[in-house]
Amino acid sequence: MLPAPISTVAPSLATGRPISWGVVATGSIAQRVVEDLALLEDAVLQAVSSRSEASARTFAEKFGFAAAYSDVGETLGYERLLADPAVEVVYVATPHAQHYAVALAALKAGKHVLCEKPLAMDAVQARELADLARDKGLFLMEAVWTRFLPSFCRALEILRSGEIGEPRWLQANLGFVPAYDPKARIWDPAAGGGALLDLAIYPLTWALGVFGEPGSMLASGVITPEGVDLQNSLALSYPSGAYAQVITSIGAECPSVVTVGGSEGWLRSSAPLFNPAELTIQPRSGTLRTEKFEASGHGFIYELREVTRCLQAGLTQSPFMTPEESVGTMELLDEARRQMGLRYPSDPQTPIAADHLADTPAPHTALRA
Repeated sequence: MLPAPISTVAPSLATGRPISWGVVATGSIAQRVVEDLALLEDAVLQAVSSRSEASARTFAEKFGFAAAYSDVGETLGYERLLADPAVEVVYVATPHAQHYAVALAALKAGKHVLCEKPLAMDAVQARELADLARDKGLFLMEAVWTRFLPSFCRALEILRSGEIGEPRWLQANLGFVPAYDPKARIWDPAAGGGALLDLAIYPLTWALGVFGEPGSMLASGVITPEGVDLQNSLALSYPSGAYAQVITSIGAECPSVVTVGGSEGWLRSSAPLFNPAELTIQPRSGTLRTEKFEASGHGFIYELREVTRCLQAGLTQSPFMTPEESVGTMELLDEARRQMGLRYPSDPQTPIAADHLADTPAPHTALRA
């Protein structure tokens, strides 16, 4: 079971020296995260980059960044940002398929990195980033913001306390139905579209947080003619006998909650499970109760505080979200894709065995010894 961050109280308050930030991309997720970044007393909004000069300048003016970079000739906007000596840490908010290239360039440029999920398109890429960060003594963290929320940390605390006994079963689902647009990222296999890379990290965060690394996994899914997964199911089994079922979908509306069953009771989150405002706890021999939470900002502020705290302390990784964990998660997702027969254009062009196609049951597969 994962440890909880040291504190989730008053995350906007400074914890040390100012940290200078650069932001790559200006889309909707970048805007929401930067709104929280601006709340940190010790955050310096140094630079933002975009392919478009207008987008970079508009974003910089809106949030008060000191510099705005865009493509000039053959030089990309983010390459110009990485050359800015005042930038200490880079937040990568590009679409999935660009995470690896931008994070790799940032690390090579000597910048610390906070990268949106997924860290990369596959475990090979994620491993390269983790190894490079380690070799260069740089900080690297995947932006799995749920891990740092007060509600998630409290859930782990309750489960560790033994109030519902030994956790033995978990079911988590997350799904919605986006409008179909073949040009949209979520429907584009080249961009890592589909439910798996976009959504599965959130219910997996709960499963991995409660039970840790599984011993085996059985994955199944539905793949569209365009080559993205419409929905999928991951069944995780553990040597202890615990079991977790993770379901994600972009073809169906889901309750988007997580339930953990223990030997002496159960715990359930409110929706959405990636940012729950309530936890309901029912001990077998106690009274049903609900605990309520109010996140600061949009909720991203907690992971931003953790990055800041680590950099101020001279740490090259967060003990609550390590690069090794991100690599392990990508190994799970790679194995799920293998079993479903789900491929991206960026994958090595090797054939998938017929017994691992999406419409054929695949055996349980041991992930790691």
